Amino acid sequence: MSEVEIYYFSGTGNSLYIAKELQKRIPDSSLKSIAGQLKKDVIETRTKTVGFVFPIHGMTVPIPVRKFIKKINLKSTSYIFLIITRGGTKCFAVSETKKILKKKGKNLDSFFIQTMFNNDPKLESFEIPTKEEISVLEIKIQKRLEFIKKTIVNKEKYREKDIDYVTFPFIKPVTFLLERLVLLATRYAEHDGAKDYFYSDSRCKSCGTCEKVCQSGKIKMVDGKPLWQKDIKCYLCYACLNYCPSESVQIKSQWFMKSHTRTKGRYPHPFAKVKDIAVEKN
Repeated sequence: MSEVEIYYFSGTGNSLYIAKELQKRIPDSSLKSIAGQLKKDVIETRTKTVGFVFPIHGMTVPIPVRKFIKKINLKSTSYIFLIITRGGTKCFAVSETKKILKKKGKNLDSFFIQTMFNNDPKLESFEIPTKEEISVLEIKIQKRLEFIKKTIVNKEKYREKDIDYVTFPFIKPVTFLLERLVLLATRYAEHDGAKDYFYSDSRCKSCGTCEKVCQSGKIKMVDGKPLWQKDIKCYLCYACLNYCPSESVQIKSQWFMKSHTRTKGRYPHPFAKVKDIAVEKN
């Protein structure tokens, strides 16, 4: 049994990269996929130190991560840490995680927030980072991981201040309202299962990559084309969107949101390949 267990969820590789690099640094630690663990009837750990690494979705905890933390038995765990990756928006995931853990009689001992490159090409502001920008961030992350490792190994308390995030360019009351609307939309997506959110256009080459990387198993290839099955809920991880080699997977525009995926590029993490994401659900 490992002394430290790192549970991660990642759609396009940012959180996977952080989890892997951290696991390399911590002696006697193991890496486990949240999407894969969810298939178990019972999720239990006897490890004293447990960590969760995941991105924020709609500024809060992703659908599968919320399910996982509610499901896992942490009775034997005495130190819990959290590493959140984000594209730049405000983070409400820490308070949400604390609430879930509190119901289990557990506390969140340390949490870290790491801003990385955005993987949401539906946004008009989306831009693909250059190799130089990726290199500069890589250096910063490596230094940051050394600090995180030290904190975890020594079981220290650490509370990240949520600063330097991009917010809505409005007066505070309007910004507050818009942030709550985003959180509400995220909860609705969890309930609705994103039944009518993605589609593939004429550029589809029938390669099946989207099915391979789909974390929830929602995508099924039918007659050489991807079908987003309505009876299976989507995790909204954007793996199908960002790993499609022909960029044929699109997000539909909604009455409250215009999607720009048809005119934007894609961003999967450069160190996370299709096979790395595909194995997460196993």
